[in-house]
Order: sequence, then C-alpha cells, then structure tokens
Amino acid sequence: MILRAYRRQDCRAILRLFYESVHTVAARDYTRAQLDAWATGKEDASAWHASLSEHMTLVAEENGILGFGDIDETGYFDRLYVRGDAQGRGVATALCDALEAPYARIVAHVSLTARRFFEGRGYHVLREQQVERHGILLTNFVMERLKR
Repeated sequence: MILRAYRRQDCRAILRLFYESVHTVAARDYTRAQLDAWATGKEDASAWHASLSEHMTLVAEENGILGFGDIDETGYFDRLYVRGDAQGRGVATALCDALEAPYARIVAHVSLTARRFFEGRGYHVLREQQVERHGILLTNFVMERLKR
C-alpha cells in the first residue's frame, strides 16, 4: 500500500468509495434512511474536488484506491473512509498517522461507526450531536486529540 496526494482524476473513484463505505461499513450503526441521507450517490463532484484540493488529502492505493482522508489547515480532520474489503488492514491508521503528524490539536466529527477507532488513537469526545442531512438526523461525536 502506498499513500499519495489526492489528484483530480481520483474524485469519481473517491465518491464511489465514499458511497460504498457509508452503505456497507456504517450499516451496522445507522438506518437505511440515515445512510441514504449521508451518502446519496449524487454528491457534487466539483464541490468535493474543491474541498479535497483545499485540504491536505491523501489517498491509500494498492491495486486501486483503498481509502482516503483529509484535514484542513486548522487541524480539522474532515473525512476518513476506507473500502469495506480493506477494513482491518491498517489503511485508516496509515492515513491518520500521516495526516495528523503536523498538528498538536486535531478535531473531528466522528460517526458512531468510527468512534472506537478514534478513541483508540487517543481522541476523546467533546460532545455528542445530531447532524441533519436531507431532513434526516444522524448521531455523531465531536472528538479531539491533543498531542503531548
């Protein structure tokens, strides 16, 4: 597996990975309506590309894209998604290690599904929240990690 910087031509594959990851990996923690609201399959590729380009975005690749993550200049960890068939192979850990390295404080909005992973990395919950997507509420957590 290699980690590399995001490229414009990755956007469509990343959008597919995002949709599939939400609808498979997060399915144990969210209802079908919540999954459909979170990842509609109709995300705006231009908006995603703009956001991914503005952030430090890394792609994990091995015979295709296994996962991706991005963090902004303030240390806000925006997205972290790994293909369902690549779970448990260290993909998310490698992405996090690389993305978190420059920051003393990192904040992320973390799904029910990802909470335990982030807690294992030293993040703690600041608060639970309900986020509205397309009229549907989803529970997630604002989490923080402080490097010592």
